[in-house]
Formats: sequence, C-alpha cells, structure tokens
Amino acid sequence: MEVITIETPQLGDRTYLVHDGASGVVIDPQRDTDRVEKAIADAGVRITHVAETHIHNDYVTGGLQLAKDHGAAYLVNAADDVPYSRQPISDGDTVQVGTLTLRAVATPGHTHHHLSYIISDGDREAVFSGGSLLYGSVGRTDLVSEQDTVPLTHHQYASVRRLVAEADEDAGLYPTHGFGSFCSSGPATGADSSTIGEQLRDNHALTDQDEDHFVRELIHNLTAYPSYYAHMAPINKAGPTPPNLEVPGSLAPEELRSRLEQGEWVVDLRNRVAFANHHFSGSASFEYGDGTKFTAFLGWVLPWDEQLTLVGERQDIENAIRDLSRIGIDNPDAAIGSGPDELAPAAPTSSYPVVGWDEVLRKPEGEAILDVRRTDEYEDSRIEGAVNIPLHELLRRMDQVPAGRLWVHCGSGYRASIAASLLQRAGRDVVHIDAEFGGAEKAGLKMADD
Repeated sequence: MEVITIETPQLGDRTYLVHDGASGVVIDPQRDTDRVEKAIADAGVRITHVAETHIHNDYVTGGLQLAKDHGAAYLVNAADDVPYSRQPISDGDTVQVGTLTLRAVATPGHTHHHLSYIISDGDREAVFSGGSLLYGSVGRTDLVSEQDTVPLTHHQYASVRRLVAEADEDAGLYPTHGFGSFCSSGPATGADSSTIGEQLRDNHALTDQDEDHFVRELIHNLTAYPSYYAHMAPINKAGPTPPNLEVPGSLAPEELRSRLEQGEWVVDLRNRVAFANHHFSGSASFEYGDGTKFTAFLGWVLPWDEQLTLVGERQDIENAIRDLSRIGIDNPDAAIGSGPDELAPAAPTSSYPVVGWDEVLRKPEGEAILDVRRTDEYEDSRIEGAVNIPLHELLRRMDQVPAGRLWVHCGSGYRASIAASLLQRAGRDVVHIDAEFGGAEKAGLKMADD
C-alpha cells in the first residue's frame, strides 16, 4: 500500500491517493482535480473508487467529477441525501480496491454522517479520518448548527475513541483537516505525520477521561470560522461542477475605472505595502502569497456571490482563480499588470501610511487604535485602550468604528492591511500597522491588565 498526499495549504487540507501499485482510491479530493490527475498518472494506477469522509464545510469537493472522469464508484455515506448517483456506504461496509480492503467506520461529530476509512493491505493499516481525529485534536463540532454543537461534541468524543479501538496502534493516521484549517479545534499540533499510537498518548480527546470536561473545554475554545462555510455543504450536496481555471482577458482601462466608480469589488493582489503606497481608490487589498490565507479571508470578508475583479500580475491572478474556485467563487474578472499606472492611468489613486510599533508610540493623543483580530485573540491579550472589531465583522459594523484617524493592527499585519483598505474605501483616514502583535509590548505600548 502506498499513500500519496496532495496538499492544499491555502485551506489547510489534504487529499489522499491510496493504491496497491495497480488500483487506487482517492479520498476527499479538492475541486481542482488536475493535481490529483497528475498524481494518478505519475503513479500509473487505475482509480476504481473515490471516497468522501463527509459533506465538506470548508471547500467544494471534486469527488463527483473525479469519479465520473474515471468511471469509478463514488463512495458517499448512505445517510446523506444527495441527488447524484453514488455508491452508498455505511458503518462497517467493506470495499475492495485491488488488494486493498477499505472499511467504513461511522465517526459522527464533525458532521452527523461523518465516516472514517481504515484501509488494510496484509498486516499494514492506514486510517483516513477526515475531520474526526486530527493530529493533537479533533475536527470542530459547531459547523452544523448551534443546537447540534453539544451533542455532536459528545459524538466526537465517542467516535475518535471507537476509531482508535478498531485500528492498530502502528497504523498511520491521515486526516483531511487540521493543517491550519479552520475546521480543526483545540490544541492541534503542527505535526506533518502521526500514528494511532502517538495520538493515544498525546491527543487530548483520547487522554481526557472526563467526557463532560472534554465537551466543555472544546466548545469553550471554539473560535470564529469563515462565513463562506455556510455555502459549501449546499454546493457539495447539490453536486459541484468542474471549475473554470482559465485566466480571462485583461479589462480595458475604461472598464476597470468604471467598475471602481460604481463601487464594485476590485481586489488588489499585490504586496500590502505596495498597495498602501499606491492603489486604485476604492479597491481592496488582499495580498496573495504563501501563508497569507488569502482564500479564507476573502471568502470570509467580502459579500458572497458578487462579481470580483482581480488586479495583479498574471501568475498571482492565475493562482487566485484556482484558490477561489475551491470555495465556490467562480469566474472573477481580471486586470493584469503591475499596478495602477499601467492598468488605468486615468483612474483616481490613493495611499495611506504603513508604520511599525515605534511610530504608534508617537501617535497623536485621541486617535484610536483599531484591533481587527478575532475576539478570542483580543480577550487573550490586547493594547490598552484598543477597540476591537474583528476583520470579518468590519463591513457590517462600520457604524461602530471610532471617529477620527484610525491606527489599524492585527496579529501580523495581513488582516490589518485588508481592514485599512476597507476603511479607506468607506471614506476613513487610516494608518496601517504592519507588525507582529508580539512586538507591541516590547516596543513600549501598554497592555491591558485583564
């Protein structure tokens, strides 16, 4: 048995190709299946099955299309009501994939109908746990509904214990979520691999012998998650279409200027400091790059299902189109170039200052510091007197933003850059604090006592 991992670090998820050298199964494929197709071709195997652990909340699946393309059986929980053809699978069912045996294990908790899969090849086992057992923690349990959260958390506690009881301790563990995904909960580790035995020793869901304590602690520590999650399960249940990953032709300068003047969403992908120094008036800064969580924040912050125009270099636009397709944002338009002077020289431009913590120490008295981190981050540690409006709430809470000039910060500078651009777009005077939050106290800013 060979397990090939196809990572999607932008969303903190993994897809797996598992094969015996001739036949294989793909587990939890993302919508852009060309990456999976390459892995299949490189392995030289035939795909007989595609399996979903659950109807995903954080991305659009490519499972249905991949199964069609390969004439493969599409394994989806029999309890899920879907309109498309699939091979229903339930707890305890087994499927042969060449010499591999795949067994479904019901692991409700992340969702009601969540399945994990134990795949065996002779005396070797591998566990594919989706959003159930993660490295160091478990998948979050509050994505279905508020009223379901407590019972699902109890289910999650029981599910992961049942899963490890049915697997060998030396079995490799292969979760879908938990690599920076908002679908994880609790103290997830940064590990790149693990086994069932390691989780038995280290995972709080397995070491905490008090179920009620586990439930209370997990729910207490759940943080906000992206609003676009609400759209993922309906898309996946309906049966997603293949994405259009083609880069459109670049907009003419007059059309780009018209969209800015009409208040449409024009998203600038350039470096956040370059944006602050010179950008189209009315545009929004969503820097594209490794480690930025561009996809999650754009899908979380901007209104759903409104036309987007992406501004930036061709490679960034191409990558952004792919990333956005994974959360169901399709067919954005594009203005391809290095900046405003090239793309629409006659369009109005703006700028705002970018500073570090030393400059904040010298800010005029009475000008507000706006903290756009999540509420839990703010409550854990904050600058004395700072006002907290989380980035994902900013557009609907503009009327609560303090008057006057605003000094905007977050944990690293990335979210603050988005917030500063949105505030300026709304007519506010802003200063972008592009600095790690941990440096504020070191620079001499006073932190709140409580």
